[in-house]
Amino acid sequence: AAVGLKARVAAALERANARLRAIKRAHGDRVVGEVTVNMVAGGMRGITAMLYETSLLDAEEGIRFRGRAIPELREKLPKARGGEEPLPEGIMWLMLTGEIPSEAQVRTLSAELAARAEVPKVVFDALDALPKNAHPMTQLSVALMAMQPESKFAKAYQDGAHKTTFWEHAFEDSMDIIARLPAVCAAIYRRTFKDGTLVAADASLDWAANFAHMMGHDSEAVKELMRLYMTIHVDHEGGNVSAHATHLVGSALSDPYLSLVAGLNGLAGPLHGLANQEVLKWLNETREKVGDNATKEELTEFVWATLKSGRVVPGYGHGVLRKTDPRYTCQREFALKHLPDDPMFKLVGKLFEVVPGVLTETGKVKNPWPNVDAHSGVLLQYYGITEANFYTVLFGASRAIGVLSQLTLSRGSGYPIERPKSVTSQWIEEKFGKVEA
Repeated sequence: AAVGLKARVAAALERANARLRAIKRAHGDRVVGEVTVNMVAGGMRGITAMLYETSLLDAEEGIRFRGRAIPELREKLPKARGGEEPLPEGIMWLMLTGEIPSEAQVRTLSAELAARAEVPKVVFDALDALPKNAHPMTQLSVALMAMQPESKFAKAYQDGAHKTTFWEHAFEDSMDIIARLPAVCAAIYRRTFKDGTLVAADASLDWAANFAHMMGHDSEAVKELMRLYMTIHVDHEGGNVSAHATHLVGSALSDPYLSLVAGLNGLAGPLHGLANQEVLKWLNETREKVGDNATKEELTEFVWATLKSGRVVPGYGHGVLRKTDPRYTCQREFALKHLPDDPMFKLVGKLFEVVPGVLTETGKVKNPWPNVDAHSGVLLQYYGITEANFYTVLFGASRAIGVLSQLTLSRGSGYPIERPKSVTSQWIEEKFGKVEA
């Protein structure tokens, strides 16, 4: 499959590069948008400034992976035998090639990842050297850094590889990293939250099912949840912190290990990857205050109390999206099927009926609808994955598929090193006029 997938990526890159050259010739001098001082001073939000092929966020429809919406992908991507959720191997194939893979292509990719999945002993030695209280995301960064000396990209660059072959070495590293992530993440989970005994991989299982198995969760429902979770968190445009950090560091021709760790360290920040933990904390607080059988009126009152205390309602709103996040919707459908009577799921459903109205009434919120984080923690909790500190690791394992796919494509299209211009506040005043504080 690696040969099969690699050949498909090579063909896709040839077409993409011809198209990119034509776009530059036809539209190279066109203006994409304007930049205001507020954008410059506001985290560059709203500035269109990078090329990123694997996904695009539509304000009305949500995320599209290679032009396809989540409901379509849930239907069309290959599934495990007897399962109903898409296999992450399928989304990986789509990200890299732009094509929906066949069942046979996905099965061979699963087997190829399993064949690359052995984790070097040095990784476990590095984890064992860390303090017992090291955060799981710190452990994940260290584990990947311990593998970095094996980078095929770094070696090829040192050996003088031609730049037209850079993508091939990035592809090889990316395949190795993605193949090993389930075992590495499961080891972090077992040593941090369980008794430290590791569960051996089962080569007959697909990538996500093996992930659940090595964590010690073997029910078919958990495996299905893991397939869904790993598919829907895979990518979310290129401007978010984890995707952009990976892309930025990769543009300096840092290898995929170094680049991914940069992205994961961004994901570890509370403003990016900790949202579903915040949601769980707030849901537990809500249950404590109003109980499991709260009326809409009681919940409305509690939501207002949250806002009046100066806090936000976690799990609602999004920087770009202006409707209910389709990643929320598919998790809700999963819950309706597998855990319709779970009290936490029922609470999430009741809040869905209440929160948007309250947020709209404040007049301050552009998007009052739930996002992906409003639901994922509840599903994980239900199936016994209760260790909220581990959730960002799961998020990171999924996000690696998207950012490493784009990293491979970026090298294949010869994207240059990223270097935007920065200015000082004095420059702004000199350009537009002095102000009085």
